[in-house]
Amino acid sequence: MVMRQPSSKPGLLTLTIKDKSALYLAYMPFVKNGGLFIPTNSNYRLGDEVFMLLNLMGEDEKLPVAGRVIWMTPKGAQGKRTAGIGVQFSEQDRGNTQRKIESYLAGALGGDKPTHTM
Repeated sequence: MVMRQPSSKPGLLTLTIKDKSALYLAYMPFVKNGGLFIPTNSNYRLGDEVFMLLNLMGEDEKLPVAGRVIWMTPKGAQGKRTAGIGVQFSEQDRGNTQRKIESYLAGALGGDKPTHTM
């Protein structure tokens, strides 16, 4: 998974997820509207609005997704967890994005493999 954050717009994230295992680790199906965990050392606060350009599995198209920060894992977290933020998809962006992610993860959701969040 690759994440870049342009310095001029702190709320704009570019996220590339290249394979199913990285998507499984990042996706948060237990969040209303769906969401993604984004590894980052940048400072965010709960409730911050963010906008992502999401590239899944090498598709040509980048999905524009709005959301807000609902989860934070700080640097140095217990259990050597990856530092980052959990972003809940906005109501208007949940449908297409959530369906697309869940179709890639068909059969893997609900498993007992650990993720970045649970």
